[in-house]
Amino acid sequence: MIESPSRGRRTRPSRRQSIVRAIVVLLLLAVAFVLGVAFARTLDERPKPGDVVTNVRTLTPLPQQTPARTVTVTVTSP
Repeated sequence: MIESPSRGRRTRPSRRQSIVRAIVVLLLLAVAFVLGVAFARTLDERPKPGDVVTNVRTLTPLPQQTPARTVTVTVTSP
């Protein structure tokens, strides 16, 4: 007959598992903190909205090249 595990009795995790779990939680918290600081710095460093600046630049056209001379050669066969 198959015995079902008792519901009232739970096994405690070993001390080593508890320490590993605590280290993982601390590392995740540290990563979340660093990401939060990085996100806050990007928000602080973005450009502030200000006056509109318009730059006007006049473009001068490039000089046009004169077309190459076309020579037509007619060859007659003997």
